[in-house]
Amino acid sequence: MKVIKRKKQRGSLLLKLAIFAFAAYIVFALVNQQVQINEKSQELADLQEQVETQKIKNEDMKHALNADEEETKEYIERVAREDLDYAKPGERVFVNIAGD
Repeated sequence: MKVIKRKKQRGSLLLKLAIFAFAAYIVFALVNQQVQINEKSQELADLQEQVETQKIKNEDMKHALNADEEETKEYIERVAREDLDYAKPGERVFVNIAGD
C-alpha cells in the first residue's frame, strides 16, 4: 500500500484570511455607523433644545410687545443682563466659577 502525502492547501488559508478581513471590515463599519448615529442624536437633541429656547424667547418678545412701558424696561434689562452680559455702571458682577 502506498502512502500518499497531501500537500497543504494554500487556498483554504487564503480563504480564511479573506473571510477574517471581511468580518473585520463589517465590524469596523458597524462601529463607525453607531458612532455617527450617536453624534447625530446629540446634534438633534441640541437643536431641539435651541428650538425650545427660541420659542421661550419668542413668547417673551410677544409678551413684551403687549406689555406696558415698565414691563418693557424690565424685559430689556433682563435680556441685556442674561444674554448680552451687560451691567449697570458701577455695579459689581460676581461670576460663579464652580459651575453650580
